[in-house]
Parts: sequence; C-alpha cells; structure tokens
Amino acid sequence: MKDQIPSKFFYFMILFLVHISVFSQELKQEKMEQLGFMIGEWVGTSKLYEDGVVSKQGSAYENISYDLDKSILVIELNTAFLQLHTIIYYDEKDQKYYYHRFSKNGAAMYPAEYTDGQLIVWRDENTRFFFGATPEGGFREYGEQLINGQWTMFFEDTFINTK
Repeated sequence: MKDQIPSKFFYFMILFLVHISVFSQELKQEKMEQLGFMIGEWVGTSKLYEDGVVSKQGSAYENISYDLDKSILVIELNTAFLQLHTIIYYDEKDQKYYYHRFSKNGAAMYPAEYTDGQLIVWRDENTRFFFGATPEGGFREYGEQLINGQWTMFFEDTFINTK
C-alpha cells in the first residue's frame, strides 16, 4: 500500500504538469492568433516625418507570416530607407509579447502589448511603434516619439495586401 501512494502522487503530478503545459500552449496560441491581422504580403508607402511634415517617402514591401506552428510571427520589411527582419513571440511566463528586430546594423529586443486591436511595441518610454489593420483591409505601422510632453509621429508605413 505504501508503494502505491508515491506512485499515485507521481501520476497525479504528471497529469498536472501535462495540463499546465497544454493550457500554456493554448494561451500562447490564442495570444499569437490575435496578431493574425498582420499576416500577408503587403505593398505600400513608407514616410519619414520631421516636425510633422513628410521629409522622405518611398516604396515599401512587407511579408508577414507565422512560423514554428504559429508560435512566432516573422516580419520581413524592405523600404527605400530600411530593411528589417523581425520575430514576435508571446512569453507565457512574462505574459507579454516580445519584438526582436534584426538589421544590418545590429539587433534589439523590445516588449510589446496587444491593446484595442493593435500591437504596440515600446522601444523605450519615449518611443513606441503601432501595428494595426485599417478599415479598408490594409495594414499600417507608425512610430511616435514623446517630445515636450506630446506624442509626435516620426514614421508611417501604409500597406495593401497583394493577394
């Protein structure tokens, strides 16, 4: 009888850990599916702003897809001014998204959150990036910097889906 107690406890613990693992995977999948509005092959325009006025404008292409059984989102951005390879994932432990940006100048990782139907990436407390769908079925990214207490747009990419 004594031998059965550890054995039952062992099986209970295995079932408990499997349950937690399944719940964790379901949560991660749910969180990653919230970003489904970003998926697509996008073509559009990239604009850089200085003092609220467009200072540069050029073409932009972006391919966004899930990978690794939808556990990550991969973004390949090519504009007239910038080329980025980005990976977004949801960390269940931290309960937040992370935005990993890679360019020929280096790499960086920023925390992100999904709020009101868009992904908001925080480079620091004074710089943030927004990713959201447009009412017309397009896709928009823009960045803001906090200058003299006011959020000011410094870039905007607008896209339509090529498919």
